[in-house]
Amino acid sequence: MGGLARRHGAPITALALALSLGAGCPDKKDPISQAEKKEPVRPSLEEVKAIAEEGFIYGLPIVMNYAVLYDFVIDKNSGQWKGPFNQVANEARVFTYKDTSVPTPNSDTPYSMLWLDLRAEPMVLSVPAVPAPRYYSVMLCDGNTFNYGYIGSRATGTEAGDYLVAGPDWQGAKPAGIKQVFRATTQFGLSIYRTQLFNAGDMENVKKIQAGFKAQPLSAYLKQPAPPAAPAIEFPKIDKDLVKTNFFEYLDFALQFAPPGPEERPIREKLARIGVGPGKTFEFKDLSLEHKAAVLLGMKAGNAKVVDAAGHIGKNINGWSVGSAFGDRAFFKGNWLLRAAAAHAGIYGNDAVEAMYPAAKFELSGEPIDTGKYSYTLTFARGQLPPVKAFWSVTMYDAKKQLLIENSINRYLINSPMLPALKKGKDGSITLYIQKRSPGKALESNWLPAPDAPAYIAMRLYWPSTEPPSILPPGEGTWQPPPLQRVTSPAKHRK
Repeated sequence: MGGLARRHGAPITALALALSLGAGCPDKKDPISQAEKKEPVRPSLEEVKAIAEEGFIYGLPIVMNYAVLYDFVIDKNSGQWKGPFNQVANEARVFTYKDTSVPTPNSDTPYSMLWLDLRAEPMVLSVPAVPAPRYYSVMLCDGNTFNYGYIGSRATGTEAGDYLVAGPDWQGAKPAGIKQVFRATTQFGLSIYRTQLFNAGDMENVKKIQAGFKAQPLSAYLKQPAPPAAPAIEFPKIDKDLVKTNFFEYLDFALQFAPPGPEERPIREKLARIGVGPGKTFEFKDLSLEHKAAVLLGMKAGNAKVVDAAGHIGKNINGWSVGSAFGDRAFFKGNWLLRAAAAHAGIYGNDAVEAMYPAAKFELSGEPIDTGKYSYTLTFARGQLPPVKAFWSVTMYDAKKQLLIENSINRYLINSPMLPALKKGKDGSITLYIQKRSPGKALESNWLPAPDAPAYIAMRLYWPSTEPPSILPPGEGTWQPPPLQRVTSPAKHRK
């Protein structure tokens, strides 16, 4: 769970609008004007703005995903580079405040990542046996940010196995030895491996499991000659300032690897009316003054809708937003605003059956949670811990960037493997102390360090129970997260 909207320039500000609309006159290369020549009915400026707005909402997760791809696979100097395509990159560590590419990162499970290039042929993903109670999952997410499949404890069990992942154009049959075939809707995609870490001393065991995560082309798996290699690609450099204006140029690039599904055809046709689509090059700098204004105003309006929708994902339960905003193509059903809001709130989230993410930015009163001013507690009554088949956690982020918090004890979360070390109340309850300063040595085991600023708190329930008590179905379950309680006044807290 994480997102790139802040870093890679989703917001379109009034200042950017003013700076972009310098003096100028219509250019003969204006891509919208060129597209208009092919249209039976010339789109008005208001229509251009409306298409840009809708296109921004549709394209935001696609461009965000490309931005992560560029950082992780293409730009070796990004500071976030993981390795080349079709090679599993293991990280024998959990994420910290130094990881900034994906907001709301999970610090529970060491990650392994595999960026797939499926153009030439399918890939075979092999996993080792991962005996219970250790949880692991492999989330298959494509360039549309659709979660098109899962391998792991819940989805496929604990045994070793080989699984085939194919691109949208592959027409082959399932080979012998392959347990299951997964089909991506795009030629490029990200596979995210999450392997449970029980404690700091458990890392060597995690490394052994990670060493068993393998990826190889289908031809190598079948011991056959490889097909011709896919052509080389010049990947456009991601720049946070360029994304503010050249958003649709990045979308042009990504869409050439994403054949449209039936529900995408209407928006693709609209985008074509303003010169956006696979095989096109939408150069913002070539637009006329009027078209620049229409496009930027449309993007700004689209961004406002995404931000608003991200703040209303799910149902408010005791101050926590409880809902589900991630899934496959059938889950979204062409609801591009939901998909964009999900990516903005935290790109690469799991399906609800794999993990639920209650999140809190506001107190019950509606005021923002501000750990710069106040201290809070979160109390789980006896027998009321989050109901899961794997494990749960509560993670702290700053509200502005949604990144992990640097703190004196290097603790970013409290999770269920830590339960034996947590202090219990006389009634068997467990109280977490959510504040910027230590509550004192006697209670430090239960301290979740918080920022000296507004905070964002995310609960994670991995493999949530389906039988009561359960957080499922999202927003309607029989288990509810308890409310945060403010425990100090501003004056007392600052002393």
